[in-house]
Amino acid sequence: MGKFNSINELNSFVKALEEEGVEHIFGIPGEENLDLLNSLRDSSIKLILTRHEQAAGFMASTYGRLTGKTGVCLATLGPGATNLVTAAAYAQLAAMPMVMITGQKPVTFSKQGKFQIVDIVEMMRPLTKFTQTIVSGNNIPPLVREAFRISQEERPGAAHLELPEDIAAEDTSAMPLPRSIARRPIAEEKAVKQAVEMIEKAKNPLLLTGAGSNRKMPARMLREFVDKTKIPFISTQMGKGVLDERDPLYLGNAALSSNDFLHRAIDKSDLIINVGHDDIEKPPFFMEQNSFQVIHINFSSAEVDPVYFPQLEVIGDIANSIWQIKEKIMPQNTWDFSYSMKVKKAVESHLLEGADDPRFPMLPQRLVADVRKAMPANGIIALDNGVYKIWFARNYKAYEPNTVLLDNALATMGAGLPSAMGAHMVYPERKVMAICGDGGFMMNAQELETAVRLKMNLICLILRDDSYGMIRWKQANMGFEDFGLEFENPDFVKFAECHGAMGYRVEKTDDFVPLIEKCNNTPGVHLVELPVDYSENDRILNHEIKERSQKI
Repeated sequence: MGKFNSINELNSFVKALEEEGVEHIFGIPGEENLDLLNSLRDSSIKLILTRHEQAAGFMASTYGRLTGKTGVCLATLGPGATNLVTAAAYAQLAAMPMVMITGQKPVTFSKQGKFQIVDIVEMMRPLTKFTQTIVSGNNIPPLVREAFRISQEERPGAAHLELPEDIAAEDTSAMPLPRSIARRPIAEEKAVKQAVEMIEKAKNPLLLTGAGSNRKMPARMLREFVDKTKIPFISTQMGKGVLDERDPLYLGNAALSSNDFLHRAIDKSDLIINVGHDDIEKPPFFMEQNSFQVIHINFSSAEVDPVYFPQLEVIGDIANSIWQIKEKIMPQNTWDFSYSMKVKKAVESHLLEGADDPRFPMLPQRLVADVRKAMPANGIIALDNGVYKIWFARNYKAYEPNTVLLDNALATMGAGLPSAMGAHMVYPERKVMAICGDGGFMMNAQELETAVRLKMNLICLILRDDSYGMIRWKQANMGFEDFGLEFENPDFVKFAECHGAMGYRVEKTDDFVPLIEKCNNTPGVHLVELPVDYSENDRILNHEIKERSQKI
């Protein structure tokens, strides 16, 4: 971006990024942002060169999810920018702060006609909180500050800046703007008071933890709230680990939207205290008229939906809202949690079934139990999207916040490995495992080379069923014939080895845990191929759970 006055002087854009505390930029530069790339040479910011822009966006999103700071990814114009579309939606729907930087042809003169030119700003508009072309070098500092501010405020999400090649080359004296000091507004006192009254008057209240509560301070305040009130709790898929799921008050995870054991407890409850869940995540329950009431506690107000229309909203910083409620509330001897505890007993009994099944290929129940055995308490699993996600959400107990990374908003395939790589960069000292179906893995399998090149220490577990298992499960549930969803796979062991990773194929159920423990204790990138048996998915998830839960 222009000529430097001294060898150490960085261009305005990079200076602005440094001012925002950016540590990494994930992506693939192109011709139109070579000036930016050159400026990174003398910057504290590290470029993480990926093999696909989509994966770069997934890594940046996960970085934002885990740190609360904005993750940054980079692409060139045209196809590079369009490759970020899925990652933009991923961050936007799942409330992960991310800024995308894309290049563009010069705006002051025509360079190559309309070659590779796509209106990226308009393409990004419905997928982001903020998108804009920088048309002057002097506008770089305020627009960078604005993009980062908007990506983090209220419900976080995606922002986008387009930097044309000629603007990147402009000389400018504009200095970066310092980050403003801002605190989230706290909930209005009357709303807190009403929430306390509703909870105290309820006969059988139930706490729900969602994605918005999966942060350090909300988790800490919720721990104090549960310790004081002894109110039972459930979690959404993206709310796993907010509270230790070994807790005797934990009823289970709403991996299914209805007809699971815990939905019986929901149906018997007269008040759901919903902390951090909104209707963008797949619903953990369906509201109906004249059923239970819901208190919506979140950073932003609820969007009314046919299945979600809360009676009270407590809007503001979640941690502060829970602290205020916790301070004012008095546990009531009129509360009756006996049925909820009956449900918990049924849930726990069901989760044990199949957990020690010796069959091979492995049943998902045994797989989940063994992964839990092999991973430490603070170990992180990053799930791609497939039917195994339901099994892990239901059966895998998370002990700490953000130790189960999954996406139940966009729910895109291909995010598992890049998400695990992003987690490793944030927590290099922790054990990290990507868990992917064979279908999802092959959508961003090329990033195995990136992980090896960056000398990461992680496991990529590939669950092989030679098909799109989630869609086959839905196909069976909808009464269609089993058709059209099977494929063949490469030799994953050789695939790993040719990328410089270590490859393994599990051939006996009892070998799985020792292998994972060995991988966890050996530096490097490990790819483990595990054949799985999904033949019971339809019977258990579509029929058995519904039938047995009705008998509680």
